[in-house]
Amino acid sequence: MKWFNRSSKHPHPAFKSRLTFGQRASDVVTIFFGSWAFIIILAILLFAWMAMNLVMLFGKWDPYPFILLNLILSCLAAVQAPIILMSQNRQADRDRINAKYDYAVNRKAEREVANMQKDLDEIKHLVKRKR
Repeated sequence: MKWFNRSSKHPHPAFKSRLTFGQRASDVVTIFFGSWAFIIILAILLFAWMAMNLVMLFGKWDPYPFILLNLILSCLAAVQAPIILMSQNRQADRDRINAKYDYAVNRKAEREVANMQKDLDEIKHLVKRKR
């Protein structure tokens, strides 16, 4: 997965927790449904469905207004949307954890820089007194 590499060293222990089956499934489904491959495959299937029904190669199972196709697409959207939202919520949680960790690291770095500046000022003061 592009956004989560288990082998890399994440700074926060929350990234090392085991994912449930549902969490892994929602991430995989989101990766596929958010790809160009899904859009192209869906477009090909839609055009094939419409072409077969317009030419009537296999009989009239879904005539022109394509009500069955509309039902299938509505069901797909009804299932797909919550799965994608679950994955996005998990990504938002990871981003929030990263932001908190980055803030803590930045605060620590700021304190260390301030301490170094204080030490440098003290060294300058000692050098000036010896002259």
